[in-house]
Amino acid sequence: MNFKNTKIKILDLDLRGCIYLNHLSHTQNIALFFKIISRLGDGVFWYAMLILIWIQKSLAYGFQLFYIVLSGSLGTGIYKFLKHKTTRPRPYQVHQVIILGERPLDHFSFPSGHTLHAVMATIVLGYIQPLMLFLMLPFTVLVALSRMVLGLHYPTDVIIGALIGATMAICIIVAAPFFNITL
Repeated sequence: MNFKNTKIKILDLDLRGCIYLNHLSHTQNIALFFKIISRLGDGVFWYAMLILIWIQKSLAYGFQLFYIVLSGSLGTGIYKFLKHKTTRPRPYQVHQVIILGERPLDHFSFPSGHTLHAVMATIVLGYIQPLMLFLMLPFTVLVALSRMVLGLHYPTDVIIGALIGATMAICIIVAAPFFNITL
């Protein structure tokens, strides 16, 4: 099998996965649930997790959390750079069968910034406070699903966003000691 055929098969699977998950949004309660998850994933949930960790670790832990937030902003730069380089249209823009369930924060689809940040935050904050994973892991999965259910991303957007987020989280954790930061 050549590269072109493989690419076509991946794009076909990508579209079919997107259509299947987006079909779930035809039920009003499911659409509303994933809209709420998506909005919480804009930052509210993650700031709440940061505050909980700050309280649990004591207020003296503020510098470490500042490092995490600053490092996380690098994730924003990476996904914005990739979005503007790849300029992949969002599924609802290309396929009429896909229903837009939520207004996008930006124009392009690849990669999913919500998923990137959710995975990155879950790994880093879970490393600091493993007990918090019982809240963050299910929420991260729901954020990733919400992007496809709401017609905003293809599965590959979400998968690559998750891989970038995981890579960045590992870099944040590994780099912290070089800056004399104990996570």
